[in-house]
Parts: sequence; structure tokens; C-alpha cells
Amino acid sequence: MRPFRKSILLGALASVVMSSGGAVLAADVKKPKFTSEGAVKTPQNWREWIYVGTPLTPNALNGGAAPFPEFHNVYIEPSAYEHFEKTGEFAEGTQIAKELVLVRESENGNDPENGSSGEVSGQGYFQGEFQGLELAYKDNARYPNEPGGWVYFSFGHKAEPYEKTAEAFPTEACNSCHEVNAATDFTFTQFYPVLRAAQK
Repeated sequence: MRPFRKSILLGALASVVMSSGGAVLAADVKKPKFTSEGAVKTPQNWREWIYVGTPLTPNALNGGAAPFPEFHNVYIEPSAYEHFEKTGEFAEGTQIAKELVLVRESENGNDPENGSSGEVSGQGYFQGEFQGLELAYKDNARYPNEPGGWVYFSFGHKAEPYEKTAEAFPTEACNSCHEVNAATDFTFTQFYPVLRAAQK
């Protein structure tokens, strides 16, 4: 084999090895699908994505009127999570789904003062029915005027079935809060131990 061809072959092999063992490229991160009008389509199989946590701010602890009283089950698309785990950064194309779930109401020692219920494990807050789906998406190319390239969508604050498409919220509706309060790149990693562990 000629030295020139051999060097090309070895270089290609090294590239394959580095790609398989290195960080997932942003270009490999799976992005959502959009309609021709620019609305985002409902993510597929989001409950099979990487689950990162479930914050809860119940009404009972917020003067009876919490702005977000539901459980928030949060999932990150697997290829985006793999990139984050290896780099500590959210890649372009990152999708983070948030599914809202009502606090369970039952007759098992339900406490009207704090909205908790008594179950086999004790008195506490338990998940009830699904109540909405939202999506955070990072794409500076598509949304160059949004801080950090992040946009936020809602597929309905209601029981299933959710809407099939959604338009991006105005910047002031979501992004301004994330910019001021989120720990990492407009994302509330301080509330999700799975993401904090991945950051190392």
C-alpha cells in the first residue's frame, strides 16, 4: 500500500474512532419537526425520553394560588442528553418536554387545608391526571432574536389529547424569567439532580 493511501486510511479510521468515543455532535442532536407555517409539531414518545425530575409548587404552600400548582414531569430528548452529559452544555437542537400532572385528590385522608392526601406511604402529594404538555427548544439559527436561542411552546394546558402543533410564546412570557433565574443556559438545572450529576 502506498504511504499516501495508507495515511488516508489511518486518518479515516482515527476519525471514526474519535467520533464513536467523543461527544455527540450538535448536528447529531434530534430536532423537532415543524409545519410549513413554522409551528412546532408535538414531540413523539416524550415519555420515553430521559426523565430528569418533577418539581411541585402546590397551592397550599403559595397562599392558595400557586402560578404553577401541578407536578412538572420533565424529560430531555436522548441525543440532547447524551451531548449534555459529555460536554456539560446544551446543544443546538436540544428539546426539553414538560408534562403537567394534577395533584391527586382522593378520599384517603384528604386534607383540604394543604391539598394533600393520605396514601399507603403516608400523608403527601401524589400525581393525578395529565394536564398539559410544553416544550423548550434551543435553536439560534431558527430563532436568532431569542435570548440563548431558546423558545417555549404549549400544546395545551388541559387533559389529553394535546394539540398537534404549537406557536412559540413571546419572549417576555417565558424567556425573560428563565434568563434571570435559571442556573444553566436558560435552564433550571438547579431543580434537576439528574442534570446536575451529568454536569459533573
